[in-house]
Amino acid sequence: MNLLSRIKQSSRELLLFATAALTLGMALSIVGATFNNFLNDRFALSGFERSFLEFPRELPGFLVVFVSAALWFLCSRRLGVVTMILSATGAALIGFASSSYWVMVAWLFIYSLGDHLFMPIASTIGMELAREGQDGRRLGQLNAIRNFAAILGSFSVVLGFKYLGFSFQHTFAIAAVLLVAAAALLFMMKPEPVVEKRGFLQLHREYRLYYILNVLSGARKQLFITFAPWVLVSVLRQPTQIMATLFTIGGVIGILFQPLLGWSIDKFGERTVLASEAVILVFVCFGYGFAKFLLPADTAFLVVCACFLIDQMIFSVSMARATYMKKIAIQPDHIQPALTAAVTIDHVFSISAALLGGVVWNVFGFQYVFLFGAIIAVINFFTALRVRTPQKVISRSGIGQRQEGL
Repeated sequence: MNLLSRIKQSSRELLLFATAALTLGMALSIVGATFNNFLNDRFALSGFERSFLEFPRELPGFLVVFVSAALWFLCSRRLGVVTMILSATGAALIGFASSSYWVMVAWLFIYSLGDHLFMPIASTIGMELAREGQDGRRLGQLNAIRNFAAILGSFSVVLGFKYLGFSFQHTFAIAAVLLVAAAALLFMMKPEPVVEKRGFLQLHREYRLYYILNVLSGARKQLFITFAPWVLVSVLRQPTQIMATLFTIGGVIGILFQPLLGWSIDKFGERTVLASEAVILVFVCFGYGFAKFLLPADTAFLVVCACFLIDQMIFSVSMARATYMKKIAIQPDHIQPALTAAVTIDHVFSISAALLGGVVWNVFGFQYVFLFGAIIAVINFFTALRVRTPQKVISRSGIGQRQEGL
């Protein structure tokens, strides 16, 4: 069945959400490809100052469970609209109203709050729109769309800065417009019934291994989000175009890799995929931290770029944790609250890792940040080996109807 036929057979809800994922992915890619250089050019931050900035950027992730609990009366799709408007407002203010570092921090908080609130919603809606037993495949397809969007977004940054005289204001304005478009698409989706008393503030003992996996994920992800780009920008002195090019290449690879990863989760199980990610991450961390010291400059640059691309791909293994949570859920209405609580747990350790990493970077050197990351990866490997899932996927009642299409 060709792509056109699949699109024609897809439900209206799936097409709307896939298009929203495309516009959202472009916006995030544009911001991601320019933000580190924006900081470097506008504020000339030190390594510690850059890592400290992760506190206001990651604090919304900690607050997700509390904000979601306060907005319990909104279904996931309507809450998604709110998140896009928040991010659009933050992006516009960062680009046009950052009169000082601390003012920019306030706008970054707003942008990040919208971004983090949408994280569990994206997985929840994606699994609602999946065929029975193919949650990984659906999430992989949606991630592939976001990777295609990353290509478009990052490539537009390359063209804009190289040929069209773009400034940082141009890129943040474009991102804001795309986020508003995503909000409109989500608003067009049919709202699902609101489940009262979702229990966002409850932790269940039965899901403790899932929570532990997210603790490790929180510490691990700062390597990719904060310190990996900072190695390229600050240590290896690479310009905006290089970062945008890497995001573009990663997006191209991801178009094929993401559906394959989703298929692998359905085929081989979450345990195998999560353990494999941990092994790969050990080698990636050593590449980030020690290529500069062990290899000639040009070769070291290529190795770090390769590590960045691999890291960008395996970052999406997070969907294996989402499908694992769905499979072990005692009740269907536990899924979104558990995914939301996981974002908060993740960010408690994400913020701590960012602050600790900044101190380690300044006192001992950037390579020790990644040595710490390798240790986390080893712990993650042995934790992943404990993952077990029931053979039967839980009933879909309460989280959406079976969907056909892509």
